[in-house]
Amino acid sequence: MLAITTLALVVGGAGSLAALALLRLIGLVTNLVFYQRVSTDLIAPGAMHHAWWLVLGAPVAGGLVIGAMARYGSEKIRGHGMPEAIEAILTGGSRVQPKVAVLKPVSAAISIGTGGPFGAEGPIIMTGGAIGSILAQLLHLTANERKTLLVSGAAAGMAATFNSPLAAILLAVELLLFEWRPRSFVPVVAAVAVATVCRGYLLGTAPVFPVNAAGLHLTPTLDVLAAVVGLTGGALAVAATWMVYRAEDAFARLPLHWMWWPAIGGLIIGLGGLVEPRALGVGYDVIDQLLTGRATLGLIIGILTVKTLIWSLSLGSGTSGGVLAPVFMIGGALGAWEGMLFPHAIPGFWGILGLAAVVGGVMRSPLTGVVFTLELTHAWDMLLPLVVSATAAYALSALVLKRSVLTEKIARRGLHLTREYSTDPLETFFAREVMLPLDDAATLTEHDDVTPERLRALAGAADALLPVVDTVDGTLVGVTTRRRLAGLVTPESVPGTVREATLPCRLAVRQDQTLRQVAYRFAETGLTSAPVIDPATHRPVGVITLRDLLHARLHDLNEEHHRERVLPRQADTDRTPVAAAASPADAA
Repeated sequence: MLAITTLALVVGGAGSLAALALLRLIGLVTNLVFYQRVSTDLIAPGAMHHAWWLVLGAPVAGGLVIGAMARYGSEKIRGHGMPEAIEAILTGGSRVQPKVAVLKPVSAAISIGTGGPFGAEGPIIMTGGAIGSILAQLLHLTANERKTLLVSGAAAGMAATFNSPLAAILLAVELLLFEWRPRSFVPVVAAVAVATVCRGYLLGTAPVFPVNAAGLHLTPTLDVLAAVVGLTGGALAVAATWMVYRAEDAFARLPLHWMWWPAIGGLIIGLGGLVEPRALGVGYDVIDQLLTGRATLGLIIGILTVKTLIWSLSLGSGTSGGVLAPVFMIGGALGAWEGMLFPHAIPGFWGILGLAAVVGGVMRSPLTGVVFTLELTHAWDMLLPLVVSATAAYALSALVLKRSVLTEKIARRGLHLTREYSTDPLETFFAREVMLPLDDAATLTEHDDVTPERLRALAGAADALLPVVDTVDGTLVGVTTRRRLAGLVTPESVPGTVREATLPCRLAVRQDQTLRQVAYRFAETGLTSAPVIDPATHRPVGVITLRDLLHARLHDLNEEHHRERVLPRQADTDRTPVAAAASPADAA
């Protein structure tokens, strides 16, 4: 763990530099295309009037470039980053091609800089992950260690982009690591810490969307309405997710090579930009207006409709760009619109709740959504309504949709991915609790004669494993089966001894080992049964088989589905034994 943590420190610094480079590159492309100037300042299209042909043509041109880069460079640059990182972890042994580390941020900068309504976070997750993976591939490491460095780079890039260290860590745990263990958690935190410190020198330490929450007074009414915002945000998340994959299905039916799809998606973006130019690009300035209560009704409605449509439809084309910034904007617009109907709290209060709700519904990561919102705004006093809003959206999304915008894409590639975490039932039972205890008949010493009478006594053992012990101290010396013993019994020969049918014991399980440890040992050795020994005396006390491991699963299934009344009804407790025994005739 310590060695990987040391490497993660390096990855964290590299991830912060990659985040800075991507943001500068997006700014450069945006300024060149829409403002015809050389500048790396991050600005969105729509800050001034643009010619209609530029608004319509720039996204199409960007889509053509991205399609060519994907076809002739690497197809891995397609998509919004996080599903690709998850797929690399699940199926690729956490190996990412070095060229992806270059092509992904360049393609994202072109996509966003030419008007794509996407965010920088997905590409930086893939880019930071590629940096960690490349470093790991240069060293002699396991797949789990490569995964840790990949996720460290992804989380570092995320933290450096949004100045959100805790949200980046939660994102890593909820979406990428598939575990919560010190061996991976500690390196990820180390990388995020370094990236956040570096971000302070590179981009500053201020929140990305600062909100003044002074004077906020929470009431039960606000908390109840926060749940309403959550439910509407969850419904919007469901609709947007549905549109993304219906659009993907529609593009898949086109009689064109997928290389041309991003250009068609660019045409959709351009048409939307003609209606609402401020829906183009990453739009951090628009998000800031929505979260601080400065957005006009026209901007709110334009973002809520146009941004949702062009983001959902164009993302299905397989172009390059992230989902978080668009989700921030869409959620902020929804909350800001609802805030015109709800009681006033502080400027931007309802927009902030809408942001957390849509993130919780789209990403299916409610904790990440809450912490992300708090770190983006520093509106710490809004913790409770944020939790209510994000959880309500998450609940609705989980009830209505089988998978999220991230896991649906993974499932469509033939992979199964669960986002639910629970204790492994194999960890809750010990070998001594499920083993078959040894009785006197099944206890064999190496010098016992193999007689027909002894075989009849072992009739119930069939082909089960039989431990063989030392005659003197009773310690385990080997194993045999009834079938091997039966081979020593013939009418013409002198009875053989158990020792002649004994094999060396390849695996002995301690009675204090968990069933998970036993399952791993079975997997390592290819065996399906083993003697269980007392670790203090090294004497066998039972036999455990692969079938016995199902006991834990059966117990878990029973805990989930078996319903019973534990406490009796009041009517039952009121009936005394005498009253219960009395009959109507007795009463008469």
